[in-house]
Amino acid sequence: MATKASKSDPFNILIVAQAGRLQYEAVLFIASLRAMSPKFPGRVIVAEPQPGPLWQQDPRIHQDVVRDFLIENGAEIIPFESRLFGQTYVYGNKIEALSVLPEGEPFVFFDTDTLVTGDLMTVPFDFERPGASLRVEGTWPKLELYGPGYTETWKSLYDKFGLDFESSLDLSQPDEYWRRYLYFNAGYFFYKCPKLFGERFADYATAIRDDAPPELVCQELHPWLDQVTLPLVIHSFGGGRDALPAGYLDGDITCHYRLLPLLYARESDKVVEVLEEITAPNKVKKVLKQHDAMKRMIYQGRGQKVRALFDRDHLPRREQAIRNTIKRNGFWMR
Repeated sequence: MATKASKSDPFNILIVAQAGRLQYEAVLFIASLRAMSPKFPGRVIVAEPQPGPLWQQDPRIHQDVVRDFLIENGAEIIPFESRLFGQTYVYGNKIEALSVLPEGEPFVFFDTDTLVTGDLMTVPFDFERPGASLRVEGTWPKLELYGPGYTETWKSLYDKFGLDFESSLDLSQPDEYWRRYLYFNAGYFFYKCPKLFGERFADYATAIRDDAPPELVCQELHPWLDQVTLPLVIHSFGGGRDALPAGYLDGDITCHYRLLPLLYARESDKVVEVLEEITAPNKVKKVLKQHDAMKRMIYQGRGQKVRALFDRDHLPRREQAIRNTIKRNGFWMR
């Protein structure tokens, strides 16, 4: 549970929406924000990638009902050009989308697969010190036999950008255990200025992509590039693991559910109640029913069948095991 703290200063919210599942997730996000944080005073900006040479197909929001819903609920849809990533690395959208935010104004970025489950204005953000989601598994690096270890791999990146490696370590964790090293999920992150953060995020990410240290020769950077880069950016601005008290984001106030089958499998009763409450009104239902997974999971009861497969007090430790159970029972959708 979150502890009591002072309310946050005003800030802007950024999400990215485009054709496919993300446009419907954006509807869920906005519906949950307006229902659970109705007094949120900041701008809600939906960044929309535009067609161009880095996209094979038009990435824009295709459904007028989605666009209309977002606008009617106070979101601003702002286009941005993909100059660095595009189709080959869609996670790069969250890096390039920062360019649409007003310079010098605090922001919080959220992945669209996030539900707001409480009042965002009670979150005690310190926008002078950036932070990001600690709801993460040790997905990177994947160590090879006889290859560099965690320390050698991560230190090579800090050295590349002239950052102090030792001060990033959690010395309460064992050497060569992944939690010792600064690592975030990029499901949310925040800072006082999107221009400063976005430019450095882009510079570091492209430098790693185009000229990685030799210690990374055996490492996959797709799809992990944003999560490899994010700790370096946050550390460079003086942020870290303790930038936000535990229990708020990825806790009482938001839920990064990833995919609906995972939400029904592992999230709290409160999260499921919020989901089903905000999706009940006809104005939301008529939009979400156009997406097959949401129609089946939420409105045709498949989500509750997934939920019945698991004991939330004794979930498998790794997400892949949860996914495998859902797939074996024929309920997986995305």
